[in-house]
Amino acid sequence: MGYAVMLLIVFFCHEVSSISILPHKHQTISLLKFKQSFTIHPSAVTDYCPKPYPKTSSWNTSRDCCSWDGVVCDDITGHVIELDLGCSGLVGTIDSNSSLFQLSHLQRLDLTRNNFSNSHISPEFGKFSSLKHLDLSYSYFSGQVPSEISHLSKLHSLRLSTIYDSNALRLTTHDFKSLLQNLTQLRELHLFGINISSTIPLNFSSHLTTLRLSETGLYGIIPESLFHLPNLETLDLGFNYELSGYFPKTKWNSSASLIHLNLHGVNFSNLPESLGYHLTSLRSLDLAYCNLRGPIPESLSNLIRIEYLKLNGNSLNGTIPPGMLSLPSLKGIELSFNHLSGPLEDFKSNSLIWISLEGNQLQGHLPHSIQNLVNLTDLILSFNNFSGRVDVSLFSNLKLLSSLSLSYNNISLTNDNKVTWAESLDTLELVACELKELEFLRSANQLLMLDLSHNKIQGRIPDWAWSNWMFSLYYLNISHNMLTSVDSIPLQSLHTIDLRSNLLQGSLPIPPNSTKYFFISQNNLTEEIPSSICNLTSLVMLDLARNNLKGAIPQCLGSITALQVLDMRLNNLSGNIPTTFINESSLSRLNLHGNKLEGKIPQSLTNCKQLEVLDLGDNHLNDTFPVWLGTLPKLKVLSLRLNKLHGPIRTSRIENMFPKLRIMDLSYNAFSGNLPSSLFQHLKAMRTTDPSMEASRYGGNSYYQDSIAVVSKGYEREVVKILFLYTTIDLSKNKFEGHIPTIMGDLIALRVLNISHNRLEGHIPPSLGRLSLVESLDLSSNHLVGKIPAQFASLTSLEVFNLSYNHLEGCIPQGNQLQTFESNSYEGNDGLRGLPVTKSCGDDHASGTTYAVSGQLDDEDSNSVFLSDFRKAALMGYGSGLCIGISIVYFMMSTGKPIWFARIIEDLEHKIMMRRRKRQRRQRNCRRRNNQ
Repeated sequence: MGYAVMLLIVFFCHEVSSISILPHKHQTISLLKFKQSFTIHPSAVTDYCPKPYPKTSSWNTSRDCCSWDGVVCDDITGHVIELDLGCSGLVGTIDSNSSLFQLSHLQRLDLTRNNFSNSHISPEFGKFSSLKHLDLSYSYFSGQVPSEISHLSKLHSLRLSTIYDSNALRLTTHDFKSLLQNLTQLRELHLFGINISSTIPLNFSSHLTTLRLSETGLYGIIPESLFHLPNLETLDLGFNYELSGYFPKTKWNSSASLIHLNLHGVNFSNLPESLGYHLTSLRSLDLAYCNLRGPIPESLSNLIRIEYLKLNGNSLNGTIPPGMLSLPSLKGIELSFNHLSGPLEDFKSNSLIWISLEGNQLQGHLPHSIQNLVNLTDLILSFNNFSGRVDVSLFSNLKLLSSLSLSYNNISLTNDNKVTWAESLDTLELVACELKELEFLRSANQLLMLDLSHNKIQGRIPDWAWSNWMFSLYYLNISHNMLTSVDSIPLQSLHTIDLRSNLLQGSLPIPPNSTKYFFISQNNLTEEIPSSICNLTSLVMLDLARNNLKGAIPQCLGSITALQVLDMRLNNLSGNIPTTFINESSLSRLNLHGNKLEGKIPQSLTNCKQLEVLDLGDNHLNDTFPVWLGTLPKLKVLSLRLNKLHGPIRTSRIENMFPKLRIMDLSYNAFSGNLPSSLFQHLKAMRTTDPSMEASRYGGNSYYQDSIAVVSKGYEREVVKILFLYTTIDLSKNKFEGHIPTIMGDLIALRVLNISHNRLEGHIPPSLGRLSLVESLDLSSNHLVGKIPAQFASLTSLEVFNLSYNHLEGCIPQGNQLQTFESNSYEGNDGLRGLPVTKSCGDDHASGTTYAVSGQLDDEDSNSVFLSDFRKAALMGYGSGLCIGISIVYFMMSTGKPIWFARIIEDLEHKIMMRRRKRQRRQRNCRRRNNQ
């Protein structure tokens, strides 16, 4: 008996061993093939990998595959059931033929945070019938999520999150709903960043503990049933800005379990008091930018477990509820950009790590209890109404403080006690804090970002400051102060320096070669620009405007490939424009307006394919029209005004010239010949209106804004954000002749059209009446003849209208805006009649009566006689009864006085209309100024 049992045991062990050896061999081959289909680059893993490690480096045939890193086998069958290659630096693709899909017994597969950028998620993933955990997140998969994923009915966890991108992962509405309907065992669903663009279905697994659907394009109303999932711990629907919802009025079924709630950007109207009573287990709550209004519910002070609270970017008002800033577990609170008021209460808990309250109306003194927040790293209190003296000693105990912002309050910062700043401090924003010197910063020697703009700092930056910040400072803004000299800028790590609007004199200081953004406009620099400026090969923006710099522009500036903005307007620069602009140029803005530049416009500018704004106005350039600029595909603004440009404007046979041009200013030159009809035909951006057009941006930076001098509404003014405010053609003060082209009426996006002070002749084309958006129209000082087109009466946006000093005749069209203009809009046209030039047109087509001028009384005398007679008639009527009085007036009107009576009524109507139009125009202008 014992011998038989022993034989049975030996047989059983042999069989198990045989079974396990077989899958090991096949699995080893499959895994090695899978490894060989990739290259390994540890640097290719994302920043979210805490310890990136190429696990496949341990895979070789000298060891059993079940002992390889990332591989787990079943103890009995030997099948590979888990494969964890997250953060392994895999670079390559996974197609449907991959040996990965031979591992059919997998229960857990983790490929997160690798780089499969050319791969779609294969439908073969849907054949892992035993799979309980699948993580393909943040590995740069693209394309459609296959519907076969919904076949994985045993899944407990599905993670497909990605970085939101229109070219990244997509999930159809049908597949999204099928996935939720079929995966009934699901506990965790992570679809962050996938383009779903759907409403939220009702059928979620009751087992669900984690649901992350932020940045997925969801829209519609959040079903209330979602708030009642009994096991839900994390609900993340943030950054779906077309999504709306209502907080349940009753107790949430998930209230006992819910720990993390992110509804950032979802539209809610109010924040109910019940929230703080029901969700007492919450540790994080993000309701930023949810359109919330009204006061913050005091019940939120009951959230004793809350660690992170974000209510920023709403319209919340009132005071901060008592106790909210002292919740025992609170680590971070963000209430910025609301309408909160009142003082800050004392902080009674030291758990806080970051506080952001900027952009409110909080007031009073900063509480001394700030110094007890020993764990604080970030304190952002800018843009409030805090007042009083604030001594640096208030922050002396905050040894972990890294970011402090007190900008734009009514405080005065002092350092009477000569305290030392925390070594951890790297960001300091003290804009408009009444600072007069830098001594208080002597101990802050690890700063990365320093903003001291809009203060009263005088003199020069001391040597100790340059020494302290030489190897750390990345961003320095000391603009809008009273600095008088900066000899050098010895900051080796500098990225951005802003010295605008000071009193700097002498030569231009050159920052280190690492500098990308250099702003020193609105000073009084007077010397030549040194050629060493071209050592800044990483330069992106260079703003030297509004100084008195002289000499030539260094030719080498055209060779800096990274340079996007070059602004040297309003200096005394002379010589030629650089001719060295190269094919690799990134230049998008070139502004040399208001200098003494001579010569020709360099054709090398055609290499600047990114150029959007070109302003060479108010110089001494002597050239013909640079038609070759029309090949620049992105050019939106072209200003060549106030130069010595001459000759006719001829266009080439190039198709699609100036396709994006919205501002063209060629005024105050000597251009001649006919107006260029063929050029107008090419201006596509002026032929269509585009309300969605946005101002150009610079990688999210707000350092620089486009501006240009535009003559509009009779005045020259600087227009900021020009790319979306104005569509303009100004050809005034030239020598153009011939007729106004009819095609100009097709430029329907125009806001300003000025072709005055030329030698134009012929009739005004009625097509100009189609310019429905035009606000300023100036055709004055030409040789135009004929009548004013009746279509001009429909130009309801007109605010400036000038037809003076032509040879126009006939009746001035009546109605709408044309009645609001004074007579100087029409003066110098002897043949024009009608308001406001004369009190009648002289030809009443309505009555068929011709009014003779000779032999009639002077207007003033006739009016006087008639009014006298009218008063007599009225008195007679008063004395003899109303009916008789009316009869007498009627008799007077029917026997010789109707013309003058009509003129008086017409004059009165005109005055009333003029007042009304002026009032409407003032109101419209006021609204526009408020909207700018």
